Amino acid sequence: EIIVATPGRLIDHLKRGSIELGDITHIVLDEADTMLDMGFVDDIQFILDLSPEDRVMSLYSATMPTAILRLSEDYLHNPKQFLLDADDLSGEGIDQSFLVIKDRDKFKYLLDFIKPLKGQSIVFCSTKYRTRDVAKYLHQEKYNAVAIEGDMSQSRREQSMAKFRNGKADILVATDVASRGIDVPRVELVVNYDVPNQEMAYFHRIGRTARAGAEGRAITFVSYSSVGDWNIIKRQIKVPLRDLNQEMNIQISIPDPLKRQSSGRRYGGGGSRSNYSRGGGGGYGRGGGGGYGRGGGGGYGRNSRDDRGSKRKDSGSDGKNSYGGRSRW
Repeated sequence: EIIVATPGRLIDHLKRGSIELGDITHIVLDEADTMLDMGFVDDIQFILDLSPEDRVMSLYSATMPTAILRLSEDYLHNPKQFLLDADDLSGEGIDQSFLVIKDRDKFKYLLDFIKPLKGQSIVFCSTKYRTRDVAKYLHQEKYNAVAIEGDMSQSRREQSMAKFRNGKADILVATDVASRGIDVPRVELVVNYDVPNQEMAYFHRIGRTARAGAEGRAITFVSYSSVGDWNIIKRQIKVPLRDLNQEMNIQISIPDPLKRQSSGRRYGGGGSRSNYSRGGGGGYGRGGGGGYGRGGGGGYGRNSRDDRGSKRKDSGSDGKNSYGGRSRW
């Protein structure tokens, strides 16, 4: 009566004829932002196109980036939207600090921070390309590091996570696809190699340390071009932040326009807190309608910094969806 599946495995069954969707009455997309960030949008569209028009559909997401809103416009008719109160985003119990440096100096300082560690560490990067580069540089420095990013197959991601969970790897380098669902008690340090594009992503990242009452540290590398984004995130942090530039006597000289500039892409590109939700509820609609809220999790949808090399196009007047077509299938 109920099918719980990943998009890829469900499509395997549909193509073999072992599952049919003709009698489906309800469809739930959970953690929709993460599925989009992992590149599952074509798979999701393929499944939805095979389901009945009069289904009841619910969409749950921790954030409401533009990609999620576009998907809801394509497949939800007159949806009811439920926005829920945010969780405690203080990051209390985590020693949080930041360091403003030039982008080219980040790897040098990363090595300085991880050398004295006895526990494990996670390095979060903004793009899959940066993730690969950092993991490669760590290997060259003889560190036992594994990487996780959206273009990896599920089996490769599981292998990397298994090595990290089992203590066979000391460093995990990842995009935000790994910022939720990781519960590894030995994580001593989280490094934000790049400033995240949304406030919510920052708190999900740093929440990978200080698990089960343990102590943990979180360090954010702020490049000159990311100062504006970092200033927005800082306003949401309710605990004291350590300024490593002062502690380490590292002088910086940032042009005034960069201090004020921000990407404008957070919360689906709007800048209003009403464009995202976090908490324990959701929504639904009948007759093909739906709603979207969130019952746990975090992360964010794909943004322009992650789309180098992508062939997806914005929606136009040809009736296609926002990703350039109905389905690769």
